[in-house]
Amino acid sequence: MPRPRKSLINLSDTPYYHCVSRCVRRAFLCGKDKLTGKNYEYRRQWVEDRLMFLADVFCVDVCAYAVMSNHTHVVLRINKQKAESLSVKDIIRRWHRLFNGMLLAQRYIDADECVAMSEAEINTVNKLAEVYRHRLYNISWFMRLLNEYIARQANKEDSCSGHFWEGRFKSQALMDEASLAACMAYVDLNPVRAKLAKTPEESAHTSIQKRINAATSNRQPHLLLPFTGNLQHNMPDGLPFCIQDYLALVDVTGRHFNPAKRGKIDASASPILERVGLEEMDWTLMVSSIESEFKSVVSVENLTRQCDRNKGYNST
Repeated sequence: MPRPRKSLINLSDTPYYHCVSRCVRRAFLCGKDKLTGKNYEYRRQWVEDRLMFLADVFCVDVCAYAVMSNHTHVVLRINKQKAESLSVKDIIRRWHRLFNGMLLAQRYIDADECVAMSEAEINTVNKLAEVYRHRLYNISWFMRLLNEYIARQANKEDSCSGHFWEGRFKSQALMDEASLAACMAYVDLNPVRAKLAKTPEESAHTSIQKRINAATSNRQPHLLLPFTGNLQHNMPDGLPFCIQDYLALVDVTGRHFNPAKRGKIDASASPILERVGLEEMDWTLMVSSIESEFKSVVSVENLTRQCDRNKGYNST
């Protein structure tokens, strides 16, 4: 029986979560349908465009994503601090990019209309804005507005109705820096593992391709949570890794997963591994087992227990 979403997403534990949505129908979300010959590749751009739009509206940051043929992966960070810093008018304007909203809220953000509003009406708007504020840093609302939009588009195009996704999305809490790095690498390397691309830079509709393209111009991509370097005092807001370290990490890990390149992971080639204290085989297990071994929580503690179990199996 699925656990309640509120027990899986808890800001007091971590702001980082890995979310997966899978199609329920035989028809692909994207890719080519071998039975009908129809190619749905263009739908990948639907997902990517919608994801970036929601990242611009919500106070939920996109760390990594991959749009696959029948499922999507996203790594998200809840940015409650940003939501709490927004004014009432900012909150309403953001929400109105998603929905028309109540007439009172529309009047409130109109300079001429606002001055004529009564105190009771303004209090009502303030209460409404707090509801919107909470939704704008809520992952369930973020994923709902991503998946519902894609489902409607696909159903309309396919001239059908009914469920497009397998119920609600799956979520995993990423409890520490190592889990975050492992899960981001896992997501970014999905096309490589599926043999849809030979290298990360050739992996279309992924965050890693977007980051690599931006890095060649010495910048970071708009609307993706930026890398801000190693953890330090008063560091800028962003991912606690150096982008050079992360790209090297993905490249080395990708060489391990690519069947045509069976090289072993060299810990010295990836400084991030030393910083988080993971040994070579521990890292390999953690990335390869993101979905198969870990359920709702990914952490170094869980990783250690899984490594101990594997050692026991190998010794028998």
